[in-house]
Amino acid sequence: MRESTLLDLPFETLRDRLAELGEPAYRADQIWRAVYHDFAIEYGAMTTLPVGLRSTLASGLPFDSPSIEATQESSDRRTSKSLLRLADGASIEVVSMHYDDRRTVCVSTQIGCAMGCRICATGQAGFVRDLSVGEIVAQVLHAARGFREHDRRLSNVVYMGMGEPLANYEATLGSIRMLNDPRGLGLGARSFTVSTVGHVLGIERLASEDLQVNLAVSLHAAEDELRTRLLPINETYPIDRLLEACRTYLAKTNRRITFEVALIDGVNDSPDHARRLSDLLRGLLCHVNLIPLNPVPGCAWKRSPNEHVDRFSSVLRQRGIPVSVRVRRGIEIQAGCGQLRAANESRETGYPDSSVR
Repeated sequence: MRESTLLDLPFETLRDRLAELGEPAYRADQIWRAVYHDFAIEYGAMTTLPVGLRSTLASGLPFDSPSIEATQESSDRRTSKSLLRLADGASIEVVSMHYDDRRTVCVSTQIGCAMGCRICATGQAGFVRDLSVGEIVAQVLHAARGFREHDRRLSNVVYMGMGEPLANYEATLGSIRMLNDPRGLGLGARSFTVSTVGHVLGIERLASEDLQVNLAVSLHAAEDELRTRLLPINETYPIDRLLEACRTYLAKTNRRITFEVALIDGVNDSPDHARRLSDLLRGLLCHVNLIPLNPVPGCAWKRSPNEHVDRFSSVLRQRGIPVSVRVRRGIEIQAGCGQLRAANESRETGYPDSSVR
């Protein structure tokens, strides 16, 4: 079993661990300030702590801040993607995005993914393991350091990177609570968005939490046959069952759900597809986010042309469904989840990157 690290521990747990060492409670405040305000990456940088305590903590409670394996930045410098190397040698991806009104980080929750989605590079790579609370938090801190270099503050966290967040439920929610804690980064609950491919049990569980986080559901199609072709999880949780869970979520939280649709040329982007989607979602408190497919070398499917995207969104608006088109960011730096990791592993192994998104 993996040993707990500093970033795994909630504030109260850290305070208790320090008390066991005979340290006063204020040491926990000093450590959290060093981590979440000064963005220290090792105990040696925590100069408010006695040297002896730093040494004791380094040996008994590892910091394990990941190293940066590779970084790519878009030509407009608004999107950057980093490949982080964890303590066990595994790699994960984190994407930072600068918008006019916010600074967002997209984090991973698993190494690989077991969902097998056919439009996602990570889904094609297979599942390795879940990430811990600390490994998720470390990604957010990595992005926050980068934003600070530009005199900006991180404002939003989206759980849309590698892995299915609701399949790693405890670590996902644990990381949100850590990052929401006002003694740390103090991000508001509404600053978090959890994206799922339709993990019904996770959606129902999330509905009962006391955190007002945002929920995004990758829908991609309004018919079971087509959605199963794109997302194998639909065989386990078909659309009717998924919508039932979404209605439960809405009834308990009264928070709008975002339904995401990756538009694929000639596959799910016709006016008829739009009409079926609007019929499916009519009456729900929701918003549809259209995402032109993120291209990957070797992918058989192509992104919908702009005229198809405009036509699709027009049909939804005419039928009373709120809709937006996601701003395409980081295409030239392989910002789709799993792409940089796959490309890097291809270089390391000599095997070609055959991932799809």
